Amino acid sequence: MKPVNIYALTRPASCELQSRMEKQMSGRGRALRIKAWETEGLRLFSKRLTDISPDACSLEFYYSFTMSKLGKEFDLLRVNDDFIVNIELKSGNVTDEAVRNQLLQNRYYLSTLGRGMYFYTFISGRDRLVRLSNSGRLVDCTFEELYSLLEKQDNCLDSDIESLFQEDKYLISPVTDPGRFLRQEYFLTSQQRDIRKQILKNIGEGHMLQGFTGLPGTGKTILLYDLAMQLSRRNPVCLFHFASRKAELKELDARLKRIDFYFCDGKSLPEISKEYAAIFVDEGHDMGKEAYSKILALSKALKAPVIISYDNLDCVSEAEREGFGAPVIEAAEDFRSFHLTNRIRLNKELSTFLRTLLSSSKIHRRDYPNVSVEYGNDAAEAGRLLENYRNRGYEYISGSVTGREFDKVVMLLDDSFYYDEEGFLRSRGSATDGERNRIMELFHGLSRAKEKIALVIRGNLKLTEQIYMILQK
Repeated sequence: MKPVNIYALTRPASCELQSRMEKQMSGRGRALRIKAWETEGLRLFSKRLTDISPDACSLEFYYSFTMSKLGKEFDLLRVNDDFIVNIELKSGNVTDEAVRNQLLQNRYYLSTLGRGMYFYTFISGRDRLVRLSNSGRLVDCTFEELYSLLEKQDNCLDSDIESLFQEDKYLISPVTDPGRFLRQEYFLTSQQRDIRKQILKNIGEGHMLQGFTGLPGTGKTILLYDLAMQLSRRNPVCLFHFASRKAELKELDARLKRIDFYFCDGKSLPEISKEYAAIFVDEGHDMGKEAYSKILALSKALKAPVIISYDNLDCVSEAEREGFGAPVIEAAEDFRSFHLTNRIRLNKELSTFLRTLLSSSKIHRRDYPNVSVEYGNDAAEAGRLLENYRNRGYEYISGSVTGREFDKVVMLLDDSFYYDEEGFLRSRGSATDGERNRIMELFHGLSRAKEKIALVIRGNLKLTEQIYMILQK
């Protein structure tokens, strides 16, 4: 996306023509739906600047730029190596507090660029220009002041602005970054906010059992913890973990006294003797029927709502997940489920490969430039290949790492892995008592990757050939 000349954009009176013009100027993939009030506000803003100097008619801004994965939008942005100018446009029916909160949020998102920052809002219905001070207050200012700042901003960026924004900088895990979570240095996506609003509304209406699912990287954990923080403001809540997170959660457990953490295996729960206002379940896909029944009984006894975060795992064979996870959770009476679809961490390429790897009957014909697969005849050869990947910055995962993320991940598949008649990846003996399901380990391990995935296959030539059928059209 490129910047547009806002003076030129606001010359036509037709919103439809402006929309086409903006698409051509910015190079965005599809045309914006520009409303009349937006055009009027932008036209008046441009006029105020050109009244000061005719040279203002050449000013260019990134218009209506959106960080797609987060749903975060900026009305006007102007960027050079030294500083950023952000201007938001309002029609008039807005409070100072709402204006201030938006600019503070914008300051958070733009702070990762490591440049000076200036934030303004133009309220066209009142012909009022305000700026955000360094201390976070709203201050009335003049267009002369703004134009003077814009004059100093030379050699502005005129190429794709998307290259500046690495969205994972704004995404934190309460497990691996408890400090930032407790300081509330995070923002939910628009979809997460919508689901949070609906869950809280349902609780207010007396619905006791809800949950949300989604692919890895859609932001389930931060949404669950955000809800737990909200509902723990007046009364304590508890949070059950069905994953190996005790070590990772040690700091958060020590610092966050409003939430009691309980660490569980898939079959049982610890004894609970306290009163809680709400019950939260993380990694619910690892929860079995017995543990789930106890949670429902606890909810009934305490009259406390239950909110569950879980993976659907429909790409894993039913035989590998029988008796626990989504089918058990969703079968409960009056369970209300929500589905997160926006992939924040795991990109589309890696997500598609992972799901196709686990269920090869649903082959997606596409390229996978960030996936590598290598074969070793025995343990020694496979070990050398793994070491090569570790030397190139790959994290070798051989167990549970739920809650942690890595740029590059490599995992080992041995001769116990095979595809069954239905095309599902299976592992012989993976569901034995006392041993975590190896397919689940593979799923959750590879889903920790943000950029690249590698597989080293040991002594399983048939599997290697089958995976290459996935990789290459």
